[in-house]
Amino acid sequence: MEYRTLNTGAKMPMIGFGVFRVPDKAECEQSVYDAIEAGYRLIDTAAAYTNEDAVGQAVRRAIADGICTREELFITSKLWVQDMVNYETAAKAIDASLEKSGLDYLDLYLLHQAMGDYFAAWRAMEDAYKAGKLKAIGVSNFYPNILTNFCETVAIKPAVNQVELHPYYTQEAALETMDYYNVVPEAWAPLGGGRYNPFEDEMLLGIAAAHHKTVGQILLRWNVQRNVVVIPKSTHKERIIENFDIFDFSLTDDEMKQIASLDMGYTGSRAKHFDPDFVRMCLNNKIHP
Repeated sequence: MEYRTLNTGAKMPMIGFGVFRVPDKAECEQSVYDAIEAGYRLIDTAAAYTNEDAVGQAVRRAIADGICTREELFITSKLWVQDMVNYETAAKAIDASLEKSGLDYLDLYLLHQAMGDYFAAWRAMEDAYKAGKLKAIGVSNFYPNILTNFCETVAIKPAVNQVELHPYYTQEAALETMDYYNVVPEAWAPLGGGRYNPFEDEMLLGIAAAHHKTVGQILLRWNVQRNVVVIPKSTHKERIIENFDIFDFSLTDDEMKQIASLDMGYTGSRAKHFDPDFVRMCLNNKIHP
């Protein structure tokens, strides 16, 4: 396993397991358990995924079965927009995430979107961090201009910025801004989010064949070599194991450039954060009464 060191001093695994859109509790729990058994130690969930409880149950099972200790795990969740109304709503939501997961603390907690009163929500997260409820705090989907303003304003700078990062949306400017503020980049949809047919791309197939790896493993390794943490998702045990097997080879500089040539800029993004309709959709997405 390779790690990134956060601005808190904690070490964050370079590959984790995501549970976006795995609402079935039993399927989510088993997938997370399989991932931990396969060697994953970073698990990424969110209040908006409505499966924090299933993740917590899988964690407790894995610990009880002697697969790992709690200290070896790095559990992440996120504060949803609905609860970024003020300090009080955010504080309640943090406690709700802890209660649902059944965990005494979370290793990382993120603002899910730069929407609502995210500065007030951040102050609640800062206090939860100081209280030991959250071991690190960060943000998600913060574009360079927003992240810059945020880092220049808040008392505690974010440790992580989880954004869409894959060869079709490389976001080099975003990585430069994160590096400037010592914020670790983490890629959601590192395999492209099921679009663009990377598994049929002749260039990617050729690179995969040269390393005796799959295209998925090549895409994940590409981001890891850019010092980006990746959180692929799968509910299939074989794919979960396959995705984890990316630390026994390296891509050449030329291969890295070839893969990056797939970049489509903002056109290649899955979530259109600059679209007012997308923002309204997020603001109106209620995950609890």
